[in-house]
Amino acid sequence: MRSAPKIYFKGITKRWLINSMGVIFAILGVVWIFFALAIHGYYYNILTQNMMYLAKLNSRNFSAFIDPQSPNFKQLVDGFEDKGKMELLILNNSGDVLFTSSDFLPKQSTAPEDFLSAKSSGTGLGQWNGINRETGEKIMAVTSLLKNSKGDIVGAARYVVSLSKLDAQIAVFVIISGFIAIAIIFFVVLSGTYFINSIVIPVREVSTTARRIASGDFDARIDKKYDDEIGELCDSINYMAGELGATDKMKNDFISSVSHELRTPLTAIRGWGETILSSTSDKATLKKGMSVIIEETGRLSSMVEELLDFSRMQNGKFRLVLDKIDVLAELGEAVLMFSDRAHREALTFIYNEPESLPAVMGDRNRLKQVFVNILDNAFKYSEQGGIVAVSTVNNLNYVKILISDTGCGISKIDLTRVKEKFFKGNSTRRGSGIGLAVADEIICLHGGTLELESTEGKGTTVTIALPTVINR
Repeated sequence: MRSAPKIYFKGITKRWLINSMGVIFAILGVVWIFFALAIHGYYYNILTQNMMYLAKLNSRNFSAFIDPQSPNFKQLVDGFEDKGKMELLILNNSGDVLFTSSDFLPKQSTAPEDFLSAKSSGTGLGQWNGINRETGEKIMAVTSLLKNSKGDIVGAARYVVSLSKLDAQIAVFVIISGFIAIAIIFFVVLSGTYFINSIVIPVREVSTTARRIASGDFDARIDKKYDDEIGELCDSINYMAGELGATDKMKNDFISSVSHELRTPLTAIRGWGETILSSTSDKATLKKGMSVIIEETGRLSSMVEELLDFSRMQNGKFRLVLDKIDVLAELGEAVLMFSDRAHREALTFIYNEPESLPAVMGDRNRLKQVFVNILDNAFKYSEQGGIVAVSTVNNLNYVKILISDTGCGISKIDLTRVKEKFFKGNSTRRGSGIGLAVADEIICLHGGTLELESTEGKGTTVTIALPTVINR
């Protein structure tokens, strides 16, 4: 059985409760007050209109029997059909009470306010709400003036009703509406809090997992519970962890590879140094040792340059010295450097040199570095008897240099990643794994492209495209 989710009353939830719920409380409070006032006004207005209508309707009947000595007058008051709901009082022209439907004559020293209001109004009707001085009860009174056939005021009929029941009914409606408002607030708080926590709790998990990833735990993952923006965030964090884990692994492999690559020439240099030191009289040994030392020192120098270039790329300090150059000359120098190596490694090296190529805007040293790097890879991954070929294509807008080999090739999985930093597809071959990434960056800074096509077991073709001066 799953436990109920914890509700966090801090952070986003706290701000939501203070800000959003504060607004909701204020709105519901204002609506509740207006509702209470509207209900109060509505019922009081209905009661006033009914009593006014009743007073106006009965004024003619009472005017015919205004003479207190009339035998039918007292019967008319006693037979008032609404006396169970209200009290009827008959007043004389001075405002003194003559008869009541309850047979109880109130004590009064002055004329009622509604009687005075009726005498001063043009309609002959007056209305007053207040407290009965004798009973302390809240009442509503409506007075209708009584006139004789000549139009003279001869008295008044006063209708008095208690407001206690009406106020109690209004209070019930107000209380019910208050409970409804409280229920709405409770529901909004409950549903809103769970909704907020459906965001807060995953965000907290994301934060916790992100801290684990930041501390180096790249196996940390977040369980995706929602197929929405939160779910997408979880997917992004998990993807980031996977990529960081892969990058960290490549970095560690890179450090291991570089360490091995550095150790190999250093070991050779130290070994031949000790050999030369112990047998200085043997000129053949001295010559061979110095040759090995020079070759391994060159390898070390090349590797250090690659590392420095990679560091400049990462720091954004990689710069080119652009000039209008003959790319064919730089390519020719790189090819010349590998001619003797092809003979030593029993490889067929083919260079289809064109008569000329359009000039390009480039850094001659960096482009030569790219050509050397690509050729070195072609030789490195080719076996004895293999073929390495260099050719060019001129399509006016771009100059293309194609370097192909019949070596071991690259698998489809590795082909999409060979230009990534730290990636080294074949760990059995020497190299740091960043040379191709540096070469790709150099070509991109020239506005060109570096593309690879390869079939595992058959060979690889690298195509370098550089924009010509005309294209620029």
